[in-house]
Amino acid sequence: MSEVELSVRIPVGEVVLDADVAVPRDARGAVLFAHGSGSGRHSPRNRYVAGELQRAGLATVLADLLTAEEERADALTGHLRFDIGLLAARVGALADRLPGDDLTRGLPVGLFGASTGAAAALVAAATRPGVVQAVVSRGGRPDLAGNALRAVRQPTLLIVGERDPIVIGLNREAMESLTAHVRMEVVPHATHLFEEPGALETVARLARDWFVRHLQSTPPAP
Repeated sequence: MSEVELSVRIPVGEVVLDADVAVPRDARGAVLFAHGSGSGRHSPRNRYVAGELQRAGLATVLADLLTAEEERADALTGHLRFDIGLLAARVGALADRLPGDDLTRGLPVGLFGASTGAAAALVAAATRPGVVQAVVSRGGRPDLAGNALRAVRQPTLLIVGERDPIVIGLNREAMESLTAHVRMEVVPHATHLFEEPGALETVARLARDWFVRHLQSTPPAP
């Protein structure tokens, strides 16, 4: 499936973040995963989606947005998982590196955000119209991106579970602020974690189709 699979450490500002990179042969794009709410690169749900994206010819980068020390502190207080400014800065810094990195050089970049990571992905995308080409949110909190939503220019897909009414409402509110091309897909019978039979497969299919459609070799004009 993947021609190259590596675990790497990436300097970002004053910290070094761990990441797993997979690049299939003749990759057509690269998708950076923005985890949230206490999750990280080992998330089984995101790793499943990443595998499906790789099968479609997309490179994937699953990076921990917090260091091990920060994760230990966050496990006690939960304060960092909602620090959208910090998470967005790190997502943005990672996204900036991808077009020039040896493994993903020249590939168009997409962001896949889950939970609070979706807000971080949208804030990062808002300030990088020339780097990020598409965004997908899974069970996300795009509302936490606040005023940055109005600056997002990239096509954005919001995926929510039918049995997750609070998050559905928050996503609908966010759609009112998004001026970019945006679509919301409600996965039937799915709850917040998409644990029901077939739910995660639907998420992966929707994300795959969105990125394959919108990641282009030549970036659109901002």
